[in-house]
Amino acid sequence: MPTETSRTTVSMEEIVALCKRRGFIFPASELYGGINGFWDYGPLGTELKNNLRDAWWNDMVRCPPAGPDGNALSIVGVDSSIVQNPRVWEASGHVGGFNDPMVDDRETKARYRADQLTVFTIERLDTGAHVGGYFAAEGADDAQLIATHKKSIASLIRKFDLETCGYRLVPVPGALDDSTIRGATLAPGAKERGTLTEPRQFNLMFKTYVGAVQDEDSVAYLRPETAQGIFLNFKNVLDTMRVRIPFGIAQIGKAFRNEVTPRNFIFRSREFEQMEMEWFCHPDEAPQWYEFWCDRRRTWWQSLGLSDENLCMRSHDDDERAHYAKTGCGTFDVEYRFPFTAPGFGELEGVAHRTDFDLKQHQQHAGVKLEYFDQERNERYMPHVIEPAAGLSRGVLALICEAYTPDPDRPSKVYMKFNPRLAPIKAAIFPLVNKDGMPEVAARLHDELRANHPVQLDVKQNIGKRYARMDEVGTPYCFTIDADTLTDQTVTVRHRDSLQQERIGLDHVAAFLDERISG
Repeated sequence: MPTETSRTTVSMEEIVALCKRRGFIFPASELYGGINGFWDYGPLGTELKNNLRDAWWNDMVRCPPAGPDGNALSIVGVDSSIVQNPRVWEASGHVGGFNDPMVDDRETKARYRADQLTVFTIERLDTGAHVGGYFAAEGADDAQLIATHKKSIASLIRKFDLETCGYRLVPVPGALDDSTIRGATLAPGAKERGTLTEPRQFNLMFKTYVGAVQDEDSVAYLRPETAQGIFLNFKNVLDTMRVRIPFGIAQIGKAFRNEVTPRNFIFRSREFEQMEMEWFCHPDEAPQWYEFWCDRRRTWWQSLGLSDENLCMRSHDDDERAHYAKTGCGTFDVEYRFPFTAPGFGELEGVAHRTDFDLKQHQQHAGVKLEYFDQERNERYMPHVIEPAAGLSRGVLALICEAYTPDPDRPSKVYMKFNPRLAPIKAAIFPLVNKDGMPEVAARLHDELRANHPVQLDVKQNIGKRYARMDEVGTPYCFTIDADTLTDQTVTVRHRDSLQQERIGLDHVAAFLDERISG
């Protein structure tokens, strides 16, 4: 898997280019110049995304992990509507509180989230005096600032050698709210200072209309998260399924957020997919379950091939917590070291203690009792909720970034080291030449294998180019039919990662693949 060196040297441009070239991900509406914040998944990207989705569903719903007491957990699934009654989002707090502070740059016409734009000043170490005004960058570290304003700062300090020159970079809290400082700030990409607007709130909800008349009475919203559909069906699940607390309800589906600044490929987009599970438990047991799910979710991502060095768990500070987690155990993020965040990390999944906020809100706004009666405890209470919420789209990106492995000794110069369970194509079948009965044997093997696995039959170009193509799409195994196959009924197996080759019986290929894909 990628080393620490490759993690910091591989660029997103290389990864995005491979995704386009090999049919993983395309810009949406590309024929018309695209549309910012939206992406289409190509044939291989669709397979990869579906494999990740199915792995999550299998491991969380069909075969969930054993609980702290060793007993199997009970988790069921729902698939709720993207458009809900607009009162849902009033109750959940999204209509009134789902906002990001936004600033615009009048010169470059760029738009930024104010909470992700850091303003720095340069100070002398000996006197603390300001030098050269203020500089804004999308990040909070010195390297990001210097990279953004390299030319402007170069006359004041030498590259990355601040202290030797007697200067230091200092972030200025609340700078964008101060009109004087904002007027002296140089925005990213701007030539003139003072071009940033005052921050203003920007609601992330996508508004739509239901029915023939477009007025305030017909306003609805595309869901910004899948969680509320679970809470809305809490009572339905209790009434129809043989579940009792503690239990979980899971959902995979699309969500929509009108992001101020979508960026970094599919990491932050306006249409994305989530894999969420709400774990309902007794309030006294919430801390135990919170710890349990934090541990299990990191372990799960590791089982899919994300390396330990590229994963971390980070607890949210109090000012980062969502409104529903203010009084709970808090929120832990499973973070991944993406190329665009290295050496830092970016959020992959959050595990939040949502307390009883959501059920109480819907009980109050809908006027329907949602309390749970526990027969064993002879107690009626509002359950607390632990929520592992993963980004399916971000998960796909993490898998692609982790799999991208430069190898200058290969004809392809790179191969995708996908976990075989997730690889879009599990195996390729090659007749060495397109004659002498080899294509017919290859076609029969292809028909046998494709009943259980996505496999490809490829008869074009020389064998080296076919291997290179399969390396770039991450196919774990290639089976080659050659002249010996016709006499001894064996085939050559090429292993993607090691490049080792071995001969196995033609009649053993299916079992060989089954064992390694399921294992």
